[in-house]
Amino acid sequence: MKLGIVGLPNVGKSTLFNAITNAGAESANYPFCTIDPNVGVVAVPDARLMQLSEMYHPKKTTPAVIEFVDIAGLVKGASKGEGLGNKFLGNIRATDAIVHVVRCFDDDNVIHVEGSTDPLRDIDTIDLELVMADLEMVERRIDRAKKAAKGDKKYLQEAADFEGLRAWLNDGKSARSFTDVDIATEYPDCELLSLKPVIYAANLDEEGFSHPEDVDYYRQVERRAKDQGAEVIPVCAKLEAEIAQLDGEEKQMFLDDLGIAESGLDRLVKASYALLGLISYLTSGEDECRAWTIVKGTRAPQAAGKIHTDFERGFIRAEVIAFEDLMGVGTMAAARERGMIRSEGKDYVVKDGDIILFRFNV
Repeated sequence: MKLGIVGLPNVGKSTLFNAITNAGAESANYPFCTIDPNVGVVAVPDARLMQLSEMYHPKKTTPAVIEFVDIAGLVKGASKGEGLGNKFLGNIRATDAIVHVVRCFDDDNVIHVEGSTDPLRDIDTIDLELVMADLEMVERRIDRAKKAAKGDKKYLQEAADFEGLRAWLNDGKSARSFTDVDIATEYPDCELLSLKPVIYAANLDEEGFSHPEDVDYYRQVERRAKDQGAEVIPVCAKLEAEIAQLDGEEKQMFLDDLGIAESGLDRLVKASYALLGLISYLTSGEDECRAWTIVKGTRAPQAAGKIHTDFERGFIRAEVIAFEDLMGVGTMAAARERGMIRSEGKDYVVKDGDIILFRFNV
């Protein structure tokens, strides 16, 4: 899973990226300190995997991962090339979803490219640039479809569908909210920027992060996200940078002192999984305990194929136990004695937290 972190310059984007990936991207108080996209791979926090590891004491414990791409700050006119915009928009196109960092704090010492804090204005600026970039792509798609329709009438429907989308985009609305045609399903090769799922990361100061519901800026973003069917999570990039330097026990004590149940990263990962319809299944043993990311609804053979294509081709069955059931009896041997390990075939739909041993022919 690849998430693109976007936002206007100086909203805390690179600071947040550094905090959650420890990748050391340049972060400074001036626009465009990020030019080429920085990429960081982050382990997905999963307490279940840690408990399995404590049970097996394997040689290796391997979590699922998310790839974050820190994309340079966009500005008004990015779709027309302003601020190296075209290059940045191309970087967004390669991601699965967008994490839009929105500044929700006042600080005279941190320069805002627009000179003031206004989260809704900032959201509109980015949204409009994505829509404008999409309009150019849709125009080209319509032209190609009309030319192709001269030889094959089936392309007339494609032209009509995209003409409807063009009118929608011309009103400044995103492709995500277009309901006349399911563009993503009908035209999966169409990589529209404003069609990508969005999570708003509302970047608050330390005080606001403790009680985001009391911050008007945050409530504005929350209402906008609700209207768009998007996710919003409160973060404090400055605090995340401090949390990133702590180990597990120190981190929990730090969060407890703040009265916060989990870090912004943990919230972001959970929101990302939910947004993209992802779940994790687990494999366990003395050599390795590992979490594997799959799309919700994946059947057992295709889940096995995440490990190795031979597993999918030669799939015989999956031996499955739910994580909670294993923890309830304490050991895999005890689970076997009680007949709790199920044998599932090719039609089994893997569930979040399943612990699986695949049987296959080579």
